[in-house]
Amino acid sequence: MPGFLTALDLVALLVFVLCWVGYATVVDRVPSIRRRSVIHAMDEHRRRWLTAAIPKENRIADVAIVGNLMSSTSFLANTCIFIIGGAMALLASPETGRRVLGAMPFAEGALTDGGWEARILLILLIFVRAFFELTWALRQFNYGSILLGALGRTEAARPAAEIAAQVVNRAARHFNTGLRAYYFGLAVLGWMVHPLAFILASLWVVSELHRREFRSAVQAALAVG
Repeated sequence: MPGFLTALDLVALLVFVLCWVGYATVVDRVPSIRRRSVIHAMDEHRRRWLTAAIPKENRIADVAIVGNLMSSTSFLANTCIFIIGGAMALLASPETGRRVLGAMPFAEGALTDGGWEARILLILLIFVRAFFELTWALRQFNYGSILLGALGRTEAARPAAEIAAQVVNRAARHFNTGLRAYYFGLAVLGWMVHPLAFILASLWVVSELHRREFRSAVQAALAVG
């Protein structure tokens, strides 16, 4: 057991990993559960959108939709860079951060150098992963825009529209994975205060993700549509 992590720290880390990996595995890999999610409902709506674009002579609105998707993805990817840079600065100069945390009434006490580095490294790992997911999503949205531009205007273009829909849907899934990393990255902030806060934050993130993807008003509306 690393000397700079307590048994409670290791339990909190285990709960965090189980929450993230377990939730992603169940939601993304179990078909009967995935079919009830917002993500699956939007897959069908994107397929309808690109199929409906076949007879259009003017596709400016459709190109604008793809541009909007790329813009939001690019914003989050760029934000990852700033977060990574800030985490590197905290890793290089830990005194200020630890002093601020030490002043909090519910903080677990003075962190060792190793304990502080473990927390910052976890944040770095999460947002590096988020960056890769979001930039891959951005590239796939870019591929989708090209497929949309190459789409014919006759019924013979339907297979090409289905391919474009598959590419855009894959991009949306990677975008969702990157966004999910943001949620769990925020949960790690609880570890800065106390391992119990880390556990509660991890469970709360899973609860919020489940509520928004399976029990929200948006999910109900999209499922009907």
